[in-house]
Amino acid sequence: MALNIIVLIKQIIDIDQMRTDPGTGIPVTQGIPLKVETLSKNAIEAAVKLKEKYGGKVTGIIFGTEKSNAAMKEAYAMGVDEGFIITGYPGNNPSLTAHVISEKIKSIQGFNVVILGNQSADSYTGVLPGLMAGKLSLPLLGNAVSIEEDSGSIKIRRALEDRDQIVSAPMPCIVSVTQEINQPRLPPVLQIMAAGRKPINTEQASLIDLPAGKVLSNLAPKSERKRLIFEDVEKGSEEVAKIIRGEIK
Repeated sequence: MALNIIVLIKQIIDIDQMRTDPGTGIPVTQGIPLKVETLSKNAIEAAVKLKEKYGGKVTGIIFGTEKSNAAMKEAYAMGVDEGFIITGYPGNNPSLTAHVISEKIKSIQGFNVVILGNQSADSYTGVLPGLMAGKLSLPLLGNAVSIEEDSGSIKIRRALEDRDQIVSAPMPCIVSVTQEINQPRLPPVLQIMAAGRKPINTEQASLIDLPAGKVLSNLAPKSERKRLIFEDVEKGSEEVAKIIRGEIK
């Protein structure tokens, strides 16, 4: 069965290059390049593999800015067929994000499955899949490490602490994926060149008034390590044990 797949893509700053101001503890984000988040690449790879196996189409959606074109071109190079960039909101409110993306998804006729990462590297809230499932009234299959179509349903496998679990839901549905689901492909040069010529659809976000969460602090925690070095392992172990016992008490 050919699948009409939607994949959600997020562009974030390269957090590996982010540093904090040693005096204030405030994260320094100016001048840091943007990149497609790793879990979004896993979601893209999962979507493209489903298309390659069953046929169909992959549509990418980015809720971003005018700087998101590069991210969408990278998604095209990986195998996404059509892309939409929704602009007009610089903040990070998961409820608003879920509303805007859900409204866009409703306009895409005949979709079978929506795939996204199970959390994002810049906030780690992990609430977007559930919020979207609620707004779209669709079943959510969470934390997938494999996905396949099964007689009109989507079946996933997810890894629990002591066993794997197989769950399924009728289409359409939403699937969130973990980083363990796959190894995202590195597209060949010809696909990268072809991606640069494909059109990208840009739309203005349809915003609503929602109560915004308040950020109490984004300062890096202060480090109060004693920085003691013990060349004698046994003596060092004794000192560490004393500290642990003190903390437990």
